[in-house]
Amino acid sequence: MKKIGSFILFMFFLLAFPVMGSAAPSTTHIYLDSVELQQPDNAAADIVKGNVMVPLRVIAEGLGYDVKWEQKTGTVTISQNKTSLKLVVNSDQAVVDSSKISLSTAPFLQNNTTMVPLRFVGEQMGLKVSWDNADKSAYLYSPNGGTDGEIINGGTSSSPGSATEVITVVNQPEQSESITPNTNNSPNGTGTNVNLAQIEGMSYSDNRLVISATGNIEPQVFTLTAPSRIVVDIPQAAFSDNFRNTLSLDDQFKGEFSITDDTKISGIRYSLFSNSPSTIRVVMVLNQDSLYSVTNSGEGQVFIDLEEKRDTGRKLVVIDAGHGGSQPGAIGVTKKQEKDFTLGVALKVETILKQDPSIDFVLTRTTDVTMSLQDRVKVANDLAADLFVSIHGNSLDTIKTGNNPSGSETYYSRDESIPFANVMHKHLVAATGLNDRKVRYSSLHVTRETVMPAVLLEAGYLSNTGDETLMYTEEFQQRVAEGIVAGIKEYLGL
Repeated sequence: MKKIGSFILFMFFLLAFPVMGSAAPSTTHIYLDSVELQQPDNAAADIVKGNVMVPLRVIAEGLGYDVKWEQKTGTVTISQNKTSLKLVVNSDQAVVDSSKISLSTAPFLQNNTTMVPLRFVGEQMGLKVSWDNADKSAYLYSPNGGTDGEIINGGTSSSPGSATEVITVVNQPEQSESITPNTNNSPNGTGTNVNLAQIEGMSYSDNRLVISATGNIEPQVFTLTAPSRIVVDIPQAAFSDNFRNTLSLDDQFKGEFSITDDTKISGIRYSLFSNSPSTIRVVMVLNQDSLYSVTNSGEGQVFIDLEEKRDTGRKLVVIDAGHGGSQPGAIGVTKKQEKDFTLGVALKVETILKQDPSIDFVLTRTTDVTMSLQDRVKVANDLAADLFVSIHGNSLDTIKTGNNPSGSETYYSRDESIPFANVMHKHLVAATGLNDRKVRYSSLHVTRETVMPAVLLEAGYLSNTGDETLMYTEEFQQRVAEGIVAGIKEYLGL
């Protein structure tokens, strides 16, 4: 788990430096995956000497990167996965991993906030960036666009597929829905590669989209907003030669059809989204946010059913598997990744809760996908969940600290979460059998910004050989999952 303490220390040391740069004051906006980021009141994105400069802290926090401040050298170090970026205030030289890079404009302090060139941030952090001078807005899009926030309501799954309950999670630019295909890989613009599943057609009626294919397909489903959309990506697939017999498909392998007199949906678009791997994208344009379920028949048909928002009277719990996708979380002694542990436990919690009709539940992710902290919070708040449980594994630099802790911890951020944290911690410690490292306060985004009782569980330390060995066993993960469910039920009085 990334600690917010590094950001507090970072800002503390920044106060020791005088303001070294200036930018004309203006009202600007910064959007990460189309979600606006909050900027410091005294420093905002602007153009300085022909370069768009943005507050580094805003972007780093928005992406969940680790940021450290070295007081003696005035160096900011940003770490994410295997990439390390170092910037020095007032120096036009930056270091990315072991490579030195010259900056067109050196970072500077503006009202105690470090400002950096937007283009440099984009290139080195893997972001797509743009600046709209008309409305003074910077737009940043992460590699995964934050779009993989799949929310599963395990209480309504239909075998062999899974049911997915979604309140819109993220935004993404419209142009990302399709690409200009490389027809060299597909001479006829359709699926001539025999290894690709063939999309034969699709239809919509009675709140159900049916996608028909020849061959096995494994759809990936997520949501976009502004406007509200449900997106179905089908990798290792192409349009069949017969697709044009039933639906329109232009030379760019794109098409659409309108839906009239429907309160939920206005139309459906489809396109060849990617060549590597060949991926078909289907977009359902909604008139309003909608729940939906996904069923894969396993026989070449996928069903996307739009559902009414339900008021069951049952308690709703959000289970959050920490990290995922491009964010592995802590790395263990034997290089195991935290994201795999958290997902393993969350899926076991799902299995247990499916057997309990008294609790509705939602998983923020059920596969190895990237999801921002903001999106995790949005899921819980939009659903008006009763409880939020985030599953994590801890880590500590044992060499630098000389400390090698073992044990379980439970974190809360708001006083109203303390009773819930106490109950959950009791069951967590009993389940892990590890040292009791107590219930602790920390201003963590997912437990701070949610509006219901929320906890973050650190089951054990991946930096401890003993803890790590246990954490990746099925038995240990099952015990933790059972402990989580027991704690939830005790707190809810069930």
